[in-house]
Amino acid sequence: MKKYSVLVVGMGKRGMHHAAAFNANPRFQVTGICDIDSKRLDDAAARLGQPQKGTDAAALARAVKPDVFCFCTLPNLRTPLIEAALAGGAQLIAFEKPVTLTSAELFTIRDRLRKAGVKAVVSHQHRYGRHYQKVKEIIASGALGRVHTVYGSSPGWMTHMLSHLIDYTCWFNQYAPGAWAMAQAAGRAKFGDNHPSPDYLGGFVQFANGVRGIYECGAGAPDQPEVAKWWGKNRIGAQGTEGFAEVLTNGGWRAVTRSGGAQSGDGAMNYDLDMPPYIQEMADWLDDPQKVHPCNFDHAALGAEIMFALQRSAAEGGQVALPLTAGADEQALLKARLADRPVLVSCELNKKEFGLA
Repeated sequence: MKKYSVLVVGMGKRGMHHAAAFNANPRFQVTGICDIDSKRLDDAAARLGQPQKGTDAAALARAVKPDVFCFCTLPNLRTPLIEAALAGGAQLIAFEKPVTLTSAELFTIRDRLRKAGVKAVVSHQHRYGRHYQKVKEIIASGALGRVHTVYGSSPGWMTHMLSHLIDYTCWFNQYAPGAWAMAQAAGRAKFGDNHPSPDYLGGFVQFANGVRGIYECGAGAPDQPEVAKWWGKNRIGAQGTEGFAEVLTNGGWRAVTRSGGAQSGDGAMNYDLDMPPYIQEMADWLDDPQKVHPCNFDHAALGAEIMFALQRSAAEGGQVALPLTAGADEQALLKARLADRPVLVSCELNKKEFGLA
């Protein structure tokens, strides 16, 4: 079978996770790597079999003409890298969440990908953890009865974590589209972060199939004291008429159902375990257009619109209808409207992470 060539842009921790996973899969070979840090680039090349190197992603893409263009960069660099991938003739583009920082950019990228007919995948790869898979299995089995609520909370701030929370709950809810969203936000400290966000955002989503979504991200989100790792204190689950099932990113899973009683199991986010199936399913999709990758762009864009609707509601008040009919700069809206006062935290651990200790 065909071996697909890969160009990876951004050779930091996540870029190396991707590059190493591509090279470990016999269906792929990393033939180009790009970074603006020459030492990082040289170090990565030595570990990846000396692929072609470059500091200009667009120029390198034109030179190596990869089948797969993968970029793992900060979220302010989406459009130029999508354009570089398209100009280089990539068949599939893989990139980090969040999809974009604004709905205006989301719609621009969506239109470009559709026009080009190029496949795209967004890195919501936590779903490959056995604890996430178990919770999805329980929900899909019908053991919860009629599912009426999905929920997700994380102490991590919005641009880092809300994309994950929404995507996995949409997965649990069979990717039913949103009908409307409403939210509140507080705190301005994290707008200066490289993943700019309000310090806390909480809100509700009504899905078209009648299921209600409840989300909290940031300093005011509830602690999960049974989980030690701060970035792993994420709780994502579903409630139904006959029970509930939920996953903790670094704390396993638990469920209660009428027929099964109380159940639980272990599991924690592990790139060594989660990346291989994420990468393999890219090869499957390239081989067969019917084998659409679970982390496909359309799924991610559905969640991104929900995320932007929550932000618009927090900035402007009231409910925001979905799907969105026009693009906007939600970051600017939030910055302009949020009061300049410290966020109130849910637990002492959050004070350090939000500059309050």
